[in-house]
Amino acid sequence: MVGEYFADMLVNDLVILELKAAEGLRPEHEAQLLHYLRSTKIEVGLILNFGRKPEFKRKAYDTDRDNIENRQIY
Repeated sequence: MVGEYFADMLVNDLVILELKAAEGLRPEHEAQLLHYLRSTKIEVGLILNFGRKPEFKRKAYDTDRDNIENRQIY
């Protein structure tokens, strides 16, 4: 195990919420959420930024474990 990661919030074991208070959403924030989605069977995640200008981004990841070649990132 390389390290431990903790999502900010998990809603009904269906959606991962990643909360930020930054100037704006950055590619690193999306990469962090995608890592959480790839590491779990959860398919939907939201990044909520409460910075100067509130914003959000939704990510979905197909976690079909039987057919890894067909995984899609939306």
